[in-house]
Amino acid sequence: MATASRDTLTDPLVAAIDQGTSSTRFLVFNARTAEVVCQHQVEIKQSFPKEGWVEEDPMEILQSVCVCVERSCDQLRQLNIPITRIKAIGLTNQRETTVVWDKLTGQPLCNAIVWLDLRTQSTVERLINQTPSKSKNHLKSLTGLPISPYFSAVKLRWLLDNEEAVTTATHTHTALFGTIDSWLIWCLTGGPNGGVHCTDVSNASRTLLFNIHTLQWDTHLCSFFDVPVEMLPNVRSSSEIYGYMSSGSLAGVPISGCLGDQSAALVGQMCLQEGQAKNTYGTGCFLLKNTGTKAVMSDHGLLTTVAYQLGRDQPAYYALEVPSIGYTDQCSLPIGQPAKLLLGSVAIAGAVVRWLKDNMGIIQTSADIERLASAVGTSYGCYFVPAFSGLYAPYWEPSARGIICGLTQFTNRCHLAFAALEAVCFQTREILDAMNQDSTAPLHRLQVDGGMTANTLLMQLQADLLNIPVVRPCMSETSALGVAMAAGLAEGVCVWNLSQQHTIATETYQPHIHPQDSEFRYSRWKAAVQRAMNWETTESPTPPAGEPEPS
Repeated sequence: MATASRDTLTDPLVAAIDQGTSSTRFLVFNARTAEVVCQHQVEIKQSFPKEGWVEEDPMEILQSVCVCVERSCDQLRQLNIPITRIKAIGLTNQRETTVVWDKLTGQPLCNAIVWLDLRTQSTVERLINQTPSKSKNHLKSLTGLPISPYFSAVKLRWLLDNEEAVTTATHTHTALFGTIDSWLIWCLTGGPNGGVHCTDVSNASRTLLFNIHTLQWDTHLCSFFDVPVEMLPNVRSSSEIYGYMSSGSLAGVPISGCLGDQSAALVGQMCLQEGQAKNTYGTGCFLLKNTGTKAVMSDHGLLTTVAYQLGRDQPAYYALEVPSIGYTDQCSLPIGQPAKLLLGSVAIAGAVVRWLKDNMGIIQTSADIERLASAVGTSYGCYFVPAFSGLYAPYWEPSARGIICGLTQFTNRCHLAFAALEAVCFQTREILDAMNQDSTAPLHRLQVDGGMTANTLLMQLQADLLNIPVVRPCMSETSALGVAMAAGLAEGVCVWNLSQQHTIATETYQPHIHPQDSEFRYSRWKAAVQRAMNWETTESPTPPAGEPEPS
């Protein structure tokens, strides 16, 4: 918990609810300095009723928010900071996670289906089969997205088909649908007693029901999924007053910012101009590039999404995004093949480190990889392609498998550790190259955040292999900061000034190697990727001569 300075006692404060897949946090920021004044976090339980199913309890999520709010207010009181200094609240959330509830009772009709849940594969196959072209991209011109289990409309369709309580409430016109932001805003602003049913453009654009050009729910899309428009939330900008907290210590405080978590991180990293990008390094990598006020459709398997709209009268900004973990192989595999979690392409990220630790025993802790790699400072010609479940964006090659090339008798675990870090950087470069081909604005620097950015060698390697600076903020709460900014600058609040350069400390990694060296290493990586291609086959192996074929 931060200690209060004299300025903190008088400056306006803006709070942020950061509701993620595994925890909920509530952070209070100084609107003048962007410093975190206090925060509280509560873990969230997940349930796995069947293989591939991931659920969470919407009531537990709501309760976690209420606990975080009250504990943070207690901290402010201990710091002798009046809670009346909190002028607005923003909400950032796990995207695509789907909730349906009864508007009369305020109770969820079932557990929330989490974004990485895979139960809807058969629903996806049926939907694709009913398109004229039998193509997963049939709706892409309207939504920027393929038909995939990842997105909310498919999860909602499954609930309408399989959950009797949802079906009944829909027929009686009492069912409301929303992603986590909609559920929380509705509950926090009164629930059955006047709660506001809304979402913002960034979350709406992840449903497959939202036309990203008109910025409205699309009747054609709703008809395709057979979803009643009346159960959908009103779509608002990412920065406006939606309603007011109805109870608790912050009763009467406006909720005035709403952004999906990755969009919030883009704003928090101040990637507000066309051509700017941020990459979050964690278990997977979430790479978003701002494409300005034009929705750019990708030719390389990337997603087009609405990044943010900072005010009702402001234009919407769009982004190209890499599909990450949870985005299933429906994007690339023929209908009928089993779904898998994407652990290929840039999405592998921290999973490479876990593989070295848990599968190979090369390292004991995640921190060991930097120590080992730094001891040699080179892979000594060793290249590691971690295509554990195939190669995805920009290759979309499910038959590829992991490969380590260039091994010699001199190669040791330190070289493998270095090659693993390089693999993350090479994959990021491949995605950025694809983004640069899809959009006309070149990338001049990469903003980064996430747990793996603590690895300074990884950050330096990334700068070297991209040939551009890599900028890491010292303050890691970029998603919460982004939605606090959106809340604070909303009309009627106006306590946050985007033109004011907050003194958020950053560390910049400049490229240290010659571009020719970078290009040579990148070309060798590409050669290794080609060797990983077409490894997995559906053909049955031919038995040795004299052995009977399996029955």
